[in-house]
Amino acid sequence: MSAEKMHVEHCKGVNGLDKVILREIRGCSAEVYLYGGQVTSWKNEHGEELLFLSSKTTFKPPKAIRGGIPICFPQFGNNGSLEQHGFARNRFWSVDLDPPPFPSNTSHRAFVDLILRPSEEDVKIWPHRYECRLRVALGPGGDLMLTSRIRNTNTDGKSFTFTFAYHTYFFVTDISEVRVEGLETLDYLDNLKSKERFTEQGDAITFESEVDKVYLSTPTKIAILDHERKRTFVLRKDGLPDAVVWNPWDKKAKAMPDFGDDEYKHMLCVEAACVEKPITLKPGEEWRGRQELSAVPSSYCSGQLDPRRVFCSG
Repeated sequence: MSAEKMHVEHCKGVNGLDKVILREIRGCSAEVYLYGGQVTSWKNEHGEELLFLSSKTTFKPPKAIRGGIPICFPQFGNNGSLEQHGFARNRFWSVDLDPPPFPSNTSHRAFVDLILRPSEEDVKIWPHRYECRLRVALGPGGDLMLTSRIRNTNTDGKSFTFTFAYHTYFFVTDISEVRVEGLETLDYLDNLKSKERFTEQGDAITFESEVDKVYLSTPTKIAILDHERKRTFVLRKDGLPDAVVWNPWDKKAKAMPDFGDDEYKHMLCVEAACVEKPITLKPGEEWRGRQELSAVPSSYCSGQLDPRRVFCSG
């Protein structure tokens, strides 16, 4: 296999859908489907899957892929007139062969640039022209980086407004043994209580029932600790002030046809998002957001999250 192909391979995935496999020298990898511009797999150097993908997902357009990292654009959730989470996750993206210059780490050789532009059908439901770019990069140490750039290309002088999220599904061993650090004491909107605003209590967030919350003005770094596997996911983000935390629990899981009845035990969505205060772009303006995911052993201390406290586990 050529060095170039070793890092970036274009091939066919489930149901013949186009996908790109990114690989790094130590054996970590990521897979990105052009359908949805969606990362569906992220593996460490031991070949262990770090993202959750439902066994029931069909990979049949126009249905969205259940799991991985769906892109929610131009609308998160039902905050608007479009379909749930907008339409970017069920459109076919293209490989961007001529991306604009990228101020990124040149040591990354495993990356792909994708672009989504509106079809004439899309313009009927959301009457704007845009370029939505996504770079997915796999660092030499296995970190996964997603960078989005959205530009208003309207020629009629009109601004547009959107909300956005990376709807990341983390694979966890047992949801009841997971905790999230970095969101303590913050305000959140509870989607299970008509988006009412509350303040988070307690030390770290743990899970014993359905959760669907939008945390506001969140730090740039959040940790998800999988106690049973002694693994910590670290999510770093930029340009995305909110963080959505979601687990459907048993009743909702049973009601979703593309989700196994017990799969809620093995997943947690922690989503870098911009929901509370939508972004407005004038023609020619560009917005940029990014998230970086890493997985480290939990003996690691996440004291950097809050200089007043040090969390260690392991």
